[in-house]
Amino acid sequence: MSYTVVWSAVAEQKLAAIWNTANDRVAVAAAANGIDLALSRKPRLCGESRGGVLRVIFAGPLGLEYEIIEDDRQVRVLTVWQVRQSI
Repeated sequence: MSYTVVWSAVAEQKLAAIWNTANDRVAVAAAANGIDLALSRKPRLCGESRGGVLRVIFAGPLGLEYEIIEDDRQVRVLTVWQVRQSI
């Protein structure tokens, strides 16, 4: 059974800002789409618990904080940030 992934207004705005300033917009879009797909299928197997209902997931240049609302079969993306890769 699938989940509906809902991005908060804050998360959508931050993702847009990341995409607008990204050197590799394709990577940002691919990461966001991949996370969306993974969270819609098995959100408990994605990412890591951060205590309580909060979870985080990292993919490519993005990190997200999200929560799962089981009763509604919904995943709510709360915020997103750009992951800086170190060398």
